[in-house]
Amino acid sequence: MAELGELSEKLSLIRQEISEELTKLNSSKEVYEYRKTIMDSKTGKIGSLMREMGKVPKELKAEYGKQVNEIKTWATECFDELDTKMKEEELKARYESEKIDVTLPSNKIRRGYLHPATQVRNQIVDIFASLGFSIYEGNEIETDYYNFTALNIPKDHPARDMQDTFYLSPEFLLRTQTSSGQIHVMESQQPPIKIISPGKVFRSDDDATHSPMFSQMEGLVVDKGITLCDLQGMLDVFVKKIFGDDTKTRLRPSYFPFTEPSVEVDVSCFQCKGCGCKLCKGTGWIEVLGAGVVNKKVLEGCGIDSDVYSGLAFGIGIERIAMLKYGINNIKLLFESDLRVLDQIDD
Repeated sequence: MAELGELSEKLSLIRQEISEELTKLNSSKEVYEYRKTIMDSKTGKIGSLMREMGKVPKELKAEYGKQVNEIKTWATECFDELDTKMKEEELKARYESEKIDVTLPSNKIRRGYLHPATQVRNQIVDIFASLGFSIYEGNEIETDYYNFTALNIPKDHPARDMQDTFYLSPEFLLRTQTSSGQIHVMESQQPPIKIISPGKVFRSDDDATHSPMFSQMEGLVVDKGITLCDLQGMLDVFVKKIFGDDTKTRLRPSYFPFTEPSVEVDVSCFQCKGCGCKLCKGTGWIEVLGAGVVNKKVLEGCGIDSDVYSGLAFGIGIERIAMLKYGINNIKLLFESDLRVLDQIDD
């Protein structure tokens, strides 16, 4: 650039442009990007002026350098001042957005609960453990022998039908009852025996009160002199702890191949106290489980002398107890894990 007048005119235009553009910038990032277009030593409008020094006559170099350095200093101060201002405003806005009002109530933390069936299972286990029972957990896949034959269930019994049982092969099946556990225990140990056997069981059944998979708990006591009186006394303790101290039990004659005599066990309605309501269908009683004195054939098949020992057995449907206790009218609600249902239940 040969003429200093031409340089002065160009610097004046650059100064004017910078002054106008700085008023349009809204953030420190925009300041940084615009500053680069002006000050960069290779591509910037001011930075590149120094590269033209070689074209300036020797006697004009000092004045040329002076003018370029003056606008460079001025521009640097303008950019620094605006950058500082922008960063202060951005920091203030950030503080404002992140500030916490310590007087506001905290967010409510939802507390988890055990599933109703799990709660009932734990309660039943605790009750019978306090009565001296130990726990035996059997296999969900059983043989036909342990699930049916050893329990004195004949070949033509309806429970063996294909439409009622999930067979895996002619020999193996998904157990239909935890009663199969009592056979394993009686084969492996001698009386006295006092066990409960909780677990999943499977039956081809599906309606509002039945499910293809549900939880059951088998109870077994084998010792000398065991009678139905022992059964009723023990179940009296159980129902009082589950449903309340005013609850009573009633035994009705029934039939199960593996017990003789067999009974259905009812409890006095804990909702209406026996007066009659929708829950007990006006009878004042609710059926809760099946039980009986262990059939002598079952004892003898396991190598236990039925002339010396006798036993009692009972089977509790855990979901049924949960439905009764918590007023659930459809067993499917226990498998859908609907929090609107589960949040209401916490023992």
